[in-house]
Amino acid sequence: MDPKATIAQGKQTKSPLVMTHVVCGYPSFEANLKELEIMNDFGVDFVELQFPFSEPSADGPLFVKANQVSLEQGTTVADCFDFMRQVTARFDFKVLMMGYYNTVFKMGHARFVQQLKDAGGYGYILPDLPIEEAGELHALSKAEGLTPIMLMTPTNSDERLAQLAAVAAGFVYVVARKGVTGSKTQMSNEVALFLSRCRKFTDLPLGVGFGVSAKEDIDFIREHGDIAIIGTAALKAWEAGGEESLRDFFDQLGIQSFG
Repeated sequence: MDPKATIAQGKQTKSPLVMTHVVCGYPSFEANLKELEIMNDFGVDFVELQFPFSEPSADGPLFVKANQVSLEQGTTVADCFDFMRQVTARFDFKVLMMGYYNTVFKMGHARFVQQLKDAGGYGYILPDLPIEEAGELHALSKAEGLTPIMLMTPTNSDERLAQLAAVAAGFVYVVARKGVTGSKTQMSNEVALFLSRCRKFTDLPLGVGFGVSAKEDIDFIREHGDIAIIGTAALKAWEAGGEESLRDFFDQLGIQSFG
């Protein structure tokens, strides 16, 4: 089944779908597994496994710290692929590599694509890779059934949104506001208008991220988007009180299943 059809099928029983995020090796791979078990219990549909990088330019302070600590603890790209292999073998949600292009460049496109496929990955999110430089990687990915996820941001012109839509696959990651991850986003009419603008250029499902942290955000995305993308808020909950806090966090989101 193609990625778009997979998402459409998921939406028959739940709206919105949910994508979450963990930073590999932070605070430890053991903790990552506990986080993922809870996310799985709450029926998440996608998880981004972030491969730590020294300059995570799209990330806010908490994820920057998590990247740095993970690297200081010795986490390697090989460790992250090994962990992805464990995760995809154990859980039903789809797993994306999230990271920065330097990681892919150092490995080489063909090796990266092969390792991601071998680890059971669905695709990847590389926020710092311009589409003008992504042709070879995208072609190799398509040949192996992997999905590169494009980001649409409020600063994109209509021309740029059209260019992004032309190469997008699976779903589109709609960045709800300017800036980096981490701070609260007011899910306002302005965000709704931007989502409408994105829909003019693509019929792919729209994931909404950056600042999703409360039930009202989920309700907003149910009305205006397709996938709620939850990152920093879940890590904040874990840092506040481990497993119990993370369960409480997901419980208060009120994610609806109706299948």
